Amino acid sequence: MNIQHTLLALLAVGSLAQAQTAYPDHFVGEAGAMLMGAQPMVQGASGTVTVLPYVYGDWGRFYARVDTFGVKAVPMGHGHLELATRISTEGFKASKTDFTTAGDRSAPLPVGVGTFQRTAQGGVFAYLFHDTTSGGQLLELNWAGRLTMAGATLYPQLGLEHRTAAYVQHLYGVSPAQALAGLPVYQAGASTVPVFSLQASLPLQGPWALQLQTRYRAWDSAVRNSPLVARASQISGFAALTYSWN
Repeated sequence: MNIQHTLLALLAVGSLAQAQTAYPDHFVGEAGAMLMGAQPMVQGASGTVTVLPYVYGDWGRFYARVDTFGVKAVPMGHGHLELATRISTEGFKASKTDFTTAGDRSAPLPVGVGTFQRTAQGGVFAYLFHDTTSGGQLLELNWAGRLTMAGATLYPQLGLEHRTAAYVQHLYGVSPAQALAGLPVYQAGASTVPVFSLQASLPLQGPWALQLQTRYRAWDSAVRNSPLVARASQISGFAALTYSWN
């Protein structure tokens, strides 16, 4: 069974299953607005800062985790099997780089399944996504801790991201047709990289808070050997002003 058939089967199971869990009948969590930015990956590209809504919380079976949205389908362990989608900002426009003939790379559109497991040692997030843009897959495994310091709540995170060859090729590969314009052909392989993150929640007044996150990825040779790529690592992050609902 290929990945598409697996996802369809899990979607069918999730749509029929009835969880024996009480779900909130109103939104519980934080929502607001954020500024999100990342170092550019491609030579000649400029860093950008984007204004986006910030949502982290639950409403019934539906959940939002900043850039990941989905439905809690089936109770599993100390959490749920979830149907999920991801908002990705990995694409780029060739006209805004040094390689105008490389072709635009549309942002991936990952859909799939995942889970959040709450343990005594912290939270574990796992996702298996199929990218409908490239036909590749994105797999993620992350651990998140929680500690309080000087009135702030800190969430250190450690994880791994695996992108299949088709996923990486869509973003950073160079086809023979594109090579005719002077770029060397580059056939990307699969990529597995560590990810380190730190988020801080800083209380302001009443239900208002400031959310700050920094994320670091150390790219492996599958990405950094691309003739398009300008760096061996990447820092991204966001700053959000949020209001809390209980």
